[in-house]
Amino acid sequence: MLLKALGVTGQEKLKNSKVLVVGAGGLGCPALLYLAAAGVGTIGIADGDDVEMTNLHRQVLYTMADLGLGKANTAAARLRAINPEISIHTYSFNLDKNNAWDIIDDYDIVLDGSDNFMTRYMINDACAILLKPYVYGAVQQFEGQVGVFNMLDKYKGTITSYRDLFALPPDNKNAISCNALGIIGVLPGIIGTLQATEVIKIITSIGKPLLNQVLTYSALDHSFYTFTIQPVKNSEKSGPKTKIEFLQFDYDFFCNENQVYEISAEELHGLLNNTETIIVDIREKEELSTKINNEVLHIPMSEWGNLENKIPRNQTIIFVCQSGVRSKRAVLLMKDKYPNMDVFSLKDGMNGWLF
Repeated sequence: MLLKALGVTGQEKLKNSKVLVVGAGGLGCPALLYLAAAGVGTIGIADGDDVEMTNLHRQVLYTMADLGLGKANTAAARLRAINPEISIHTYSFNLDKNNAWDIIDDYDIVLDGSDNFMTRYMINDACAILLKPYVYGAVQQFEGQVGVFNMLDKYKGTITSYRDLFALPPDNKNAISCNALGIIGVLPGIIGTLQATEVIKIITSIGKPLLNQVLTYSALDHSFYTFTIQPVKNSEKSGPKTKIEFLQFDYDFFCNENQVYEISAEELHGLLNNTETIIVDIREKEELSTKINNEVLHIPMSEWGNLENKIPRNQTIIFVCQSGVRSKRAVLLMKDKYPNMDVFSLKDGMNGWLF
């Protein structure tokens, strides 16, 4: 309140605002910390994942004691300890087109901390139709991006969406997440904090948000570069324009998510007696307290480059991780190099395994 540009009026605006954070991971954790500390009156946290060992170097809301617990409720407990005077709503499931609309409609701004193109397009589309500012962030390895979409630039009279940045999603083989390629832990802290800064600027009307712009950052040389997004003609980009179209839009198909082949734990049980089937457990050594009651080939994702050649390519391969996220990426990596391989991901990972 000592800041002249903000003052009591700005603090009241923060108190009266409602911000939805989608994804309580690497980006969402730092963003949530600063939004709660800043006094944002109502915060929504949407995340259906549980805390895993590999999250801890970058998802700073969690500790070893939280392994296996739901991220949304665990994050909410931390935020309430920081600021008990704010209201926090949790959504312990992944957003999809059937639930996203009503949830997003209850908030003023959406901060996107997701890690996949399907969710980004879906959130963007709902925000575009509902006229909600969408604060975008993305990270991978040593680089990150921040931008603000679906908000009118009063000076230029233009408005852009995520679809103006990426009219079409990339092929799945080019959309590998940080779970597969790795990421330096401080990077999402930097990008998530920048996202929170944009949210605070939008709420309090201070400064100039990154409207129609994307800021890129490299941790390797601390370089920042900002480029302008030009609106794409409607005829050149797809996407729903109404609520009905949104509910009917097939985001799975649009983002090629159906290229990843999954099998259920029940289906896997039917293959276990088949000598041509090999289970490859890609969890880290620290995660192996819960083991599979069958012979497996253990290749931690962190050692993938050194051990990948040990995976037989003439047999059916079932990749297994804790929640089914990394195993999907493993499927994509193998399919990219060996398109004819019979390779699958265990749906829901060890969390869905039937002993």
